[in-house]
Amino acid sequence: MTVHQNFIAGNWSQTDAVVENINPSDTRDIVGHYASADRAAVESAIEAAHTAFPAWARVSPEVRADILDRVGTEILARRDELGALLSREEGKILSEGVAEAARAGRVFKFFAGEALRLNGERITSVRPGVEVEVLREPEGVIGIITPWNFPLAIPAWKIAPALAYGNTVVFKPAELVPGSGWALAEILSRAGLPEGVFNLVIGPGSKVGQAMVESPKVRGISFTGSVPTGRRIGVACFEMGKKVQLELGGKNPLIVLADADLEVAANAIINGAFFSTGQRCTASSRIIVESGIHDRLIERLVDGLARLRVGHALKPDSHIGPVVNAAQLEQDLSYIKLGREEGGRLVFGGERLQREEPGHYLSPALFTGTDNSMRINREEIFGPVASVIRVESYEEAVAVANDTEFGLSSGICTTSLKFASDFKHRSAAGMVMVNLPTAGVDYHVPFGGRKGSSYGPREQGAYAREFYSVVKTAYTQP
Repeated sequence: MTVHQNFIAGNWSQTDAVVENINPSDTRDIVGHYASADRAAVESAIEAAHTAFPAWARVSPEVRADILDRVGTEILARRDELGALLSREEGKILSEGVAEAARAGRVFKFFAGEALRLNGERITSVRPGVEVEVLREPEGVIGIITPWNFPLAIPAWKIAPALAYGNTVVFKPAELVPGSGWALAEILSRAGLPEGVFNLVIGPGSKVGQAMVESPKVRGISFTGSVPTGRRIGVACFEMGKKVQLELGGKNPLIVLADADLEVAANAIINGAFFSTGQRCTASSRIIVESGIHDRLIERLVDGLARLRVGHALKPDSHIGPVVNAAQLEQDLSYIKLGREEGGRLVFGGERLQREEPGHYLSPALFTGTDNSMRINREEIFGPVASVIRVESYEEAVAVANDTEFGLSSGICTTSLKFASDFKHRSAAGMVMVNLPTAGVDYHVPFGGRKGSSYGPREQGAYAREFYSVVKTAYTQP
């Protein structure tokens, strides 16, 4: 049996504990066996990163840029292979897996350029003869903890800026999908990084993540995952004076006004709510529809959903893959049951499906007749489940859209420039889409939300420097 090992201090380490990586499209298929780090291994990785930091922080930005560019080039060259691995272990269909791999490659190439663009300021002092410079410097060791739903893209958009700005990294991928994280680490291991600059530790959050959060040598934690875990990490980091960046979840609204193009709206809803099996924090889970268009839109949605095939992620005729594992499937089914008990009308799907291969298959579920007080409209389900809320006006739609503890992404479908412009300003979300799915963002612009969805500086684009670097003010009297 081949065991994919952790990468610590420039070497592939040995461990006795092993995790099986199971294909959710076919639970008979073992994707691979991956080492599970214990606390001692994590502490070794942190020590290696801590030791490597001073020299790496002083390396020419051109060296960092060249390394990141090599990583991006290899990922793009291997996008089909990496995308197939991603789809096999996570369950999103192959075209989505390949697209995610390509995005990861482009993220590394973007930050290769950013490594050369980090700048400061020279400011005239209020005191004659004194010079003032505002500089940006790396923070130190950064702990990176990523989720299972985007096992290549999210690690890429955290690791690449961390390295670009001169930090060292200890990376913990989601234990449920270690294959993509390991493949990314293997590419990084050959890219020319000095020993200890990048480290991979696979294992449960209760051991690996906890050790990273508790270590005084880790200066910042970037975490994407569940709200309860993120809040615990945030409190612990505050108590230790660590920098922290949290991306936690969403209950994203998509408003459809009576003047909307029905085809545009239906496509945006089906894509945003159900593609990637609804397992996106930016998924459209609350569909807020004006009465005048409500019934016709539901007809289109039901017709569109009936044409989708749920199946094996690697089969070319599949539109939606399986749910990631049995526990997530049970959670989705429990919310569907709850929605019916709360009075929602299940107009499509919501059933466990049997396919040729044993897997975690669920038909996309659409509820109507719901209101914003129901738990299915308050709590993040994280599956292919969406509910429709009928409203009587634009003003009511905006009020319902903003009535949530989350604030990650939002959208509106309308042909009115007036309403589109107004909603972009009034939406209490970090990202706003007009006539587009709420899910699906570019890699070179800021990503993040408000309220309970996000905490700390934005991810992605040039704004990533706010988390991965620290400002220093220097005064000089020549």
